[in-house]
Amino acid sequence: MIWSAETLRAVRSARTLVLLGLYTLFSLATLLVVAALISSASGSMVLTQELTEIPPVILGVFKVNLFFLPVYVALMGFDQISGEVGTRSIRYITVRARLSSLLLGKFLVQASLLVGLVLVIDVGIFLYARYSHPNFTLSAMALSLVKVWLATLVFSLAYVALTTFCSSLFRSSGLSLVFNFALVIGFLLMELVGWYYKDKSFIEYIRYLSPSYYSSDLLSPVLSEFGRSGLTYAGITLLFLGGAYGVLRARDL
Repeated sequence: MIWSAETLRAVRSARTLVLLGLYTLFSLATLLVVAALISSASGSMVLTQELTEIPPVILGVFKVNLFFLPVYVALMGFDQISGEVGTRSIRYITVRARLSSLLLGKFLVQASLLVGLVLVIDVGIFLYARYSHPNFTLSAMALSLVKVWLATLVFSLAYVALTTFCSSLFRSSGLSLVFNFALVIGFLLMELVGWYYKDKSFIEYIRYLSPSYYSSDLLSPVLSEFGRSGLTYAGITLLFLGGAYGVLRARDL
């Protein structure tokens, strides 16, 4: 009930249109830049031997969007719990529903919105790729669309759970957003530092603490590699959701 009511309200809100517009503008800008790079000699950098069946413009946009999505997800749902806690309206909800139902409902609202927004943008990108690559058949486009869409969602749901966790920590939505941004930046720095010290120091292992580190196999044609990456993100999602549940159980609502 929480999921259906909140999702219906979110779909009708102007905020969702703004978020769709933001995602569209960013993806369009990325698409134009990647297309320009591919047309030059430096554009070959976005190609990998494993992913030759996917047009490089799609692969390039996918890789860039992995840096944008954690911030975008934070903007989507930073007040999903803190908005209720700050106004004390959560008391009226928890009287009628279990805390676990409230938490899962709020999480599913953000996940549902993300599913729709990502699908709309991905379809647009794939239509452009179909137009610019005549050899990209409809069957290949459909299969690749499913792969990229699922990979993006598996990656993003972990950050939706992170946003749920951050939103459960504070009564102020602003503090939730700032802390969420801080964690996203911190994870990125962990990954960069880890790669910098690779084969140089034990500090390299810090990159394993960043959720984004495990995204490299999300588009792998090898099912076992994709499955391993997917299970890792599922574990991260459950970890953050469990943390959010523990915080809400311990605090005075």
